[in-house]
Amino acid sequence: MWAGNTRVLVDAGFSGKDLVRRLQVLEVEPDDIHGIVVTHEHGDHIRGIGIFARRYGTPLYMTEPTRDACSKMLKGTETVHIYRPGRPFNLGDIRVEPFLTVHDAVDPVGLALVDECTGLRLGVATDLGRPTAQIRHALAVCDLLILESNHDEVLLHTSDYPPSVRRRIASSHGHLSNQAAARFAVELLHPRLAGVVLAHLSRECNRPALAAEVVGAALKHAGWTGHLEVAGQDNPTSLLDVEELRYLSGPNQLSLL
Repeated sequence: MWAGNTRVLVDAGFSGKDLVRRLQVLEVEPDDIHGIVVTHEHGDHIRGIGIFARRYGTPLYMTEPTRDACSKMLKGTETVHIYRPGRPFNLGDIRVEPFLTVHDAVDPVGLALVDECTGLRLGVATDLGRPTAQIRHALAVCDLLILESNHDEVLLHTSDYPPSVRRRIASSHGHLSNQAAARFAVELLHPRLAGVVLAHLSRECNRPALAAEVVGAALKHAGWTGHLEVAGQDNPTSLLDVEELRYLSGPNQLSLL
């Protein structure tokens, strides 16, 4: 997220080299990142945190149990700030509101990131086994929503994954399917929501076009005409201007919801 003069990464699951490449595609230099907020300790979320933090002096923000679980990635020379779910904190011009999620990690959180200058609110909810009342409340008034749409239920159950892995992914502590993401996105509709980015898609058990079709159809049926896109795995999504998205959604969007 980029708000005012503050640039924040949520997680850093790529190698240090690939993180730099992806940032430079967006014309952002690594030294410009003011902090990395870590949501949980799984490798696809923390792979690059240690080397990036040491190389560029970037502070890391995580819960204490997550820090302990990430100990092999850290050498003790990094600057680590501890936060607690349910207790907002400020990182430059951004207010970070962490909330507990349901996932098979030691202390998983989702995030709402608020631009203190404009009030624009970004919700990040990936690795989300199931929605809870607390998660719904945290994401209820977002201007932009980054939401997990991990797998297609049929593709998962016909995949080559072992039965135990399939059960874990489909469980209430696993990941949201396209169908579950569609239902949750419709629940979160409100007049300010200008964009939805579907993320954390499985390479083996999902297809970008399929996720967009399932979630897009549900949102369209509910009367929403905002911006919908799917985040790819190989290259960064283009920077989105949330204020511009809200303008483009126009008065018709606001009157429908």
